[in-house]
Amino acid sequence: MSEINSSDSYKSILKPSTGIYKELGSKFLSFAYPVSFEEETKELVQNIKKSHFDARHHCFAYRLGLSGDLWRANDDGEPSSSAGKPIYGQLLSYELSDVLIIVVRYFGGTKLGIPGLIRAYRSAAADAIINAEIIEKIAGETVDFSFGYFQMNQIMKLIKDFSPDILEQNFDNICTIKARVRLKNLAVFTSALMEIEGVSIIK
Repeated sequence: MSEINSSDSYKSILKPSTGIYKELGSKFLSFAYPVSFEEETKELVQNIKKSHFDARHHCFAYRLGLSGDLWRANDDGEPSSSAGKPIYGQLLSYELSDVLIIVVRYFGGTKLGIPGLIRAYRSAAADAIINAEIIEKIAGETVDFSFGYFQMNQIMKLIKDFSPDILEQNFDNICTIKARVRLKNLAVFTSALMEIEGVSIIK
C-alpha cells in the first residue's frame, strides 16, 4: 500500500471483501464494505443479521470521513470492548475510513476468554482488509452555481484549471452546474467563482 500524504486524501476500499478466522471450534466470518454514510452501515448490518440469523453475534465497527472522526464500535452481546474495539482498531491500524467491517461469530462450544475474543475479532477483521483492494479517496464538497451564457468561457476556464467532478450541468439562458470540488481547492474555487460577474452560488 502506498503512503497517501495529501491533506485531503485518505485510504478506503474499492469494493466489499470477506475474511475468516477459526479458533477452538468457533468461526468468525468478516465482511468489509465501502460506505459513505451512517445510514448505509445500519442497512448493511441488518442485511448480515438476516443472512446469518443463526450466528450468535454480529459485531461491527466503522469509520467515516476524511479524519475518521465519525465512528462506532459495537460488541453485540460480547464482553465489553472484546469485539467492536478490536475491529475498529484494525481500521485505525490500516488507516482506513469510509469502511464498515462486520464480524459474525458462530460459537463452537468452547469459550475463548477476553484475550481470545480480542485476538479472534482482530484477526477476522484484518483478514477482510488484507483481501480488500485499498484505494485513495479524495475529500470534497459539492458546489451548485448558476451563471449567464455570456460567462461560459470564464466558467469553462475555471473548470479546466481546477478539474472538479461535474455531477450535473444544464446550459440554457441561465446555466447551472453542480460540481464536486476537491477540499483543498474549495476556498480558492468558490472565491474565483464569485469574482465572475453574474455567477450565483446556489445554497
